[in-house]
Amino acid sequence: MKRGFTIIELLIVIAVISILIGLALPRFRGMQEEGNIAKAKGELRTLQTALESYYIHNNNTYVSDAAVNWPEDLESATPNIIGSDAPLDPFGSSAEYGYDLSVNGKYYVIYSVGPGGNGSATIGDTGTITETNGTSCIYVSNAARDTQP
Repeated sequence: MKRGFTIIELLIVIAVISILIGLALPRFRGMQEEGNIAKAKGELRTLQTALESYYIHNNNTYVSDAAVNWPEDLESATPNIIGSDAPLDPFGSSAEYGYDLSVNGKYYVIYSVGPGGNGSATIGDTGTITETNGTSCIYVSNAARDTQP
């Protein structure tokens, strides 16, 4: 009697493995997105801490949102919280996080473009945050929670 597998047995094993891989891949992609969301939230909190420190040590003024590379102001601030390289938005193709300052200079919002890759946020003089290009952006702000949508 010969030992070994028949072609049918091998095809069945390959089919079962293919089905298992097909079930696992979408879950893995979802886990990557969840990981990027968690990373963005953590980095936004760090940037918020650095911005609040900048505010305290610079005569109660925030970094101007007119600054093209606003994180560079935080990188050179004392005390240095984010080091020499500001974190990059995991959803923004190696782009920096977005930042908007209200016209009166009282409120700010720091945001990630989010999983959709095209989200953004602006903030008004009353602390009201407006998300544009969908609701996929992730943000932190110094505005009161009841003014956020």
